Amino acid sequence: MSDNINSLITASQNDRRAWVVFTNQSELPWVKCFKKGFRHCFVMINDGENWVSIDPMSNYMDVVVHHVPHDFDLPKWLCGRGHSVIPASLNVDISKSAPWMVFTCVEACKRILGIHKRSIFTPWQLYRHLQN
Repeated sequence: MSDNINSLITASQNDRRAWVVFTNQSELPWVKCFKKGFRHCFVMINDGENWVSIDPMSNYMDVVVHHVPHDFDLPKWLCGRGHSVIPASLNVDISKSAPWMVFTCVEACKRILGIHKRSIFTPWQLYRHLQN
């Protein structure tokens, strides 16, 4: 790749912002033991123009580009629908592999965000980590 393309990709990556959405909705009966409101999580990314959701389900990964107006506040809209939404950093400057873990919604969110903590395995633990 040329240096111009590399600088455009780097600029684009620096413009991205992320939020993690926590919800009570899940099709898996065993997550009822998790804290209410924190039984599933997914990531929303905004690059300044587009909203993309990455929602790791038990049977597939749902990736959607949301066609909403440029100034639409999707995190606020999701909060209005009863979800907990928290901003998160995208740490793409990690040089080592993530530790091996069972692939869950939490692990998918951690991989997207670049979080390598083994001690986080429930949505509530991820929420608490992102609050700090």
